[in-house]
Amino acid sequence: MRNVPIPTREEDFTADPAELFYDLSFVFAFSQLVFHLVHHPTLEGFGEFVLLFTLIWVAWSNFTWSANAVAGNSRFVRAVFMVATAISLPMAASLQAPFGDASIVFAITLSAILTMPMLTSAALLIDDKEVQSSNHRYLLFTVAAIVLLLIGGVTSGAWQIGLWIAAVAVLIFNTIDAGSNDWLVRPGHFAERHGLIIIIALGEVLVAIGAPVVETLSEGHQLDASLVVALTASGLLAGLLWWSYFDRPLPALEHRHQELTDPNDSARFARDVYTYNHYFIVGAILIAAAALEEIMLHPTDPLPTAFRWMLFTGISAYLLGVVLSIFRAFSALAVERLVAVAALAVLIALTASLDGVWLLILVDVLLLVVLAVEHYRVELVHQILPESPKPSAHQ
Repeated sequence: MRNVPIPTREEDFTADPAELFYDLSFVFAFSQLVFHLVHHPTLEGFGEFVLLFTLIWVAWSNFTWSANAVAGNSRFVRAVFMVATAISLPMAASLQAPFGDASIVFAITLSAILTMPMLTSAALLIDDKEVQSSNHRYLLFTVAAIVLLLIGGVTSGAWQIGLWIAAVAVLIFNTIDAGSNDWLVRPGHFAERHGLIIIIALGEVLVAIGAPVVETLSEGHQLDASLVVALTASGLLAGLLWWSYFDRPLPALEHRHQELTDPNDSARFARDVYTYNHYFIVGAILIAAAALEEIMLHPTDPLPTAFRWMLFTGISAYLLGVVLSIFRAFSALAVERLVAVAALAVLIALTASLDGVWLLILVDVLLLVVLAVEHYRVELVHQILPESPKPSAHQ
């Protein structure tokens, strides 16, 4: 292999295959979170989902920041990702009983994943004193959160929940505090990594759609017309969600990020748009996936109240996550998407007796109309009006 050269990294770079391999382990974790929602369709179950997803999101996000700052083709970095992938599997499996027998496994594996990217940055960014100082401060608060996480792992009941909520609070404070520090940020890599994790989450939607169908067929039932329609409508919903993010918002956000010349502005943009707002986008997909799985199980029955509001929460949070990102980047309101959220709330409230498959078809029609109107209006404005002035780089 001596004569096979490895290209040097440019200022910005694409995601390394090791990062993509690491992301695949989150397919397992996401499926376990959807499983938790499907089998615990209560406010308590939803709260547990939010807590677990937040912890997992911070772990994934930490690795994204670290890999953004260091060269991903380093064999040391790739080895770290391989180890993290291996650790992610028992972490995901422990989500089957995260507040029971598997809580200590979840706490230990997640703590290891939280620590690894910070140590990687500390080992490879020794020449950048400002970034190292920021990394050390971030690591200090991360260790405090890990202590709370581990103590919670050996307790149970309200103490465990309270300690893990405290750990989340420390981690969130850590990201807020990090906004005033120096970080190395490459916009193209950030956009690609978050686009890829959305693809992973949408893949979980497809799994949630297919798993009940396999179960139905294995029990000797046929693939009848109602199930075929439900499958098609679910696939269309996943496609509409893909289109609503990747067609315009993703490239627009990346382009806006690249225009920022001040490193601190760029770091805060990455934190607000990607770490914060994409938390809602990715989590929302998983919530919607739980509702879709219930529809696949009983397509010709009215969707239970809990799952109807999961469908609303998932799609609305997805749309609002994009709205917040666009507003943060361009100080512009995605009006049609706000209208879609309001219309979806009315639709869910008025269709309690409607079969799940018909509710899903109406949701598809609503999203399709909203995206078509948005596209027509934006393209028409571009044709008629001159280019609007760009927002200040210090917003």
